[in-house]
Amino acid sequence: MITDTLDPQLLNKINAWLEGPYDSKTKQTIQDQLDSKAYVELTDAFYKDLEFGTGGLRGIMGVGSNRINKYTLGMATQGLSNYLIKRYPDQQIKVVVAHDSRNNSDLFARLVAEVFSANGIIVYYFEGLRPTPELSFAIRELDCQSGVMLTASHNPKEYNGYKAYGEDGGQLVSPADTDVIAEVRKIENINDIRFEGNAENIQTIGDEMDQIYLDRLVSLSLAPEVINRQKDLKIVFSPIHGAGAVLVPPVLEKFGFNNVTLVEEQMILDGNFPTVIYPNPEEKEALALALKKAEEIDADLVMATDPDADRVGIAVKNVEGTFEILNGNQAATLLVYYVLSSWERLEKLTGDQYVIKTIVTSYMIDKIAASKNVTCYNTLTGFKYIGQIMTELAGKKTFLAGGEESYGYLVGEHARDKDAIISCAMIAEMAAYYKDQGISLYEALIDLYIEYGFYKEKLIALTKKGKSGAEEIQALMRNLRKDPPTSLGGSQVSCIKDYQNSVSTNPITGETTNIDMPSSNVLQFFTEDGSIISARPSGTEPKIKFYCSVNTPLTARERFKETESILENKLESLLKDLI
Repeated sequence: MITDTLDPQLLNKINAWLEGPYDSKTKQTIQDQLDSKAYVELTDAFYKDLEFGTGGLRGIMGVGSNRINKYTLGMATQGLSNYLIKRYPDQQIKVVVAHDSRNNSDLFARLVAEVFSANGIIVYYFEGLRPTPELSFAIRELDCQSGVMLTASHNPKEYNGYKAYGEDGGQLVSPADTDVIAEVRKIENINDIRFEGNAENIQTIGDEMDQIYLDRLVSLSLAPEVINRQKDLKIVFSPIHGAGAVLVPPVLEKFGFNNVTLVEEQMILDGNFPTVIYPNPEEKEALALALKKAEEIDADLVMATDPDADRVGIAVKNVEGTFEILNGNQAATLLVYYVLSSWERLEKLTGDQYVIKTIVTSYMIDKIAASKNVTCYNTLTGFKYIGQIMTELAGKKTFLAGGEESYGYLVGEHARDKDAIISCAMIAEMAAYYKDQGISLYEALIDLYIEYGFYKEKLIALTKKGKSGAEEIQALMRNLRKDPPTSLGGSQVSCIKDYQNSVSTNPITGETTNIDMPSSNVLQFFTEDGSIISARPSGTEPKIKFYCSVNTPLTARERFKETESILENKLESLLKDLI
């Protein structure tokens, strides 16, 4: 028996794994940790069960209820199967299963497919790794009720994850996500998991679906004649060892670009991500090889996708002629403007179109949409909420584009999740369009600042790992609610939005209004001068994130650097007051 060195409830949980019908390797790993008194690791591995966050299940691979392994994935899939059987009692249930390049993703995907199949569910199983957005597309194309993607997106190599999707091709939202969790919690013994698959229920898919998907993306092009003139646009692309390698080069070719240079070292599919510290296109280090190649060939555009190819980072030459990585707000703003202005140029805007962004993504997009008479919806963080609105408005209004500051964008209605494949194609088309006009993407962005105001954003993320870290994060949020700031950066706070309690408060007058959004542990502070700071614990990482946005008029290109410096100082002042 285990001694009372650990929390009693934790002991019971660990004992259940040691004495239950788990495999010998799992039990030996637990015993080894006990023998070495690795109590911190054991606590982190067992103190809670993995739950669906903004990105589904995501965690470190290993032994324990708070880890990604065959049992936690098996329980999730059995619970999802039970939910689907109850939700669709008179239908032959069909699902799609795909995976990225992460270590064990292929093994986990096969396990998930077998559990589904053992429950009498038809599984369309991608023959090799594929991007997350193609899974979203395939669910609707194959008239399925659900789908699962095995990926941990941009997390470090020790992570993996499980994204669950509904029949609309979007990630599960309330009440489906909580209903699935309820079904998972009903599984009291792993003997309830049907691990023995039925091969007759598993159908392999691949190239044929790729072509249908790619053809749909090509139909979204807004300026094929421009691409024809600028087909030699110098593009450097890296999939950072992930699924972007499968479909980004083909989509660029189908769009008409014939001068694409691949970062060969990162075209190698490897879940250890050997050339980077983190496979995250937000990080300059992850784009280092691509930027080096771009400088060698004097490229026009650099693009890099994360392991499951739903997010893309881009770099372009700035006013000094050196490559600069655009942040997610800048790229989303450029992309939304390009799509809306192109529809306007083609005389296709009728007032029935819309865009969607998250509440922590640049409010410059709201101004752009308003100027084009296009509705802009704001959602909570997590692309599943964008997909949810798209599903609600399907057949009523036309979705044009949307995105979030974390480098995830979507153009067109073919998917219900962020899509780096179409994003790469449209960003390349956008770069070609502006080059055809004699300006770079960076210059185009500055021109947008002159027209709509110079918006500058900054994200600060504080990492707090393990159980103690989670408690620290909750304490930070409690303190902000209990004692909110009255001023930030020298400007009075004029509005506080508490999305957990669904209340917007004017701290000056005391007036309150309701927030019509799902409850979420997010706080936003708006100041009288138009600055915004949002505080939000991450749903997929052990972090609390602070999103800060400031803005001011920009009168001329020549004043860009001067104005940028003013805004940077303002950002620092705001963050200093809050953190």
